[in-house]
Amino acid sequence: MTATSIVVFDAASRQPPAGATRRARGFTLLEMLAVIALIGIAAVAVSVSVTQGLAGARVRAASGELAAALRATRAQAIVQGRAQGFELDVRDASYRGADGRIVALPAGMRVSITSAREDQPDAHTGRIRFFPDGSSTGGHIVLAHGARRWRIDVAWLTGAVGVGDDAVVR
Repeated sequence: MTATSIVVFDAASRQPPAGATRRARGFTLLEMLAVIALIGIAAVAVSVSVTQGLAGARVRAASGELAAALRATRAQAIVQGRAQGFELDVRDASYRGADGRIVALPAGMRVSITSAREDQPDAHTGRIRFFPDGSSTGGHIVLAHGARRWRIDVAWLTGAVGVGDDAVVR
């Protein structure tokens, strides 16, 4: 048989008998500091992830709004029976559709446009024209933020507007 030791507590005093080793209950200061540091690191990681996600959502929304403005300009050309222009200012990162309203893109966004040479009024402005039959001069617009790119294509024959998501800026 093996010997086992049994420590008996006095229920009335809740004290171990004399000679028994006493172990303190609770956490040491070092353990508490380690837990607080881990919670801080986790909070920073989550906040960075959420911030990047929100910025990406704003840029995706901006590309959708820009595509909608292009579609609205095409619709105005068809309804009014005359050509309508969509202008993009790459220096100011803004655009103007058929309604004449200037819309600024989110801060930190880079933008470029590829369109017909005769539709470039100056060095920093590009234009895509839509005609009454629904066709256009065609071209594409690239929005970039960080390592993400969104490309908005305008077909010259049909005037159709499509948005694509490129993963990495080359």
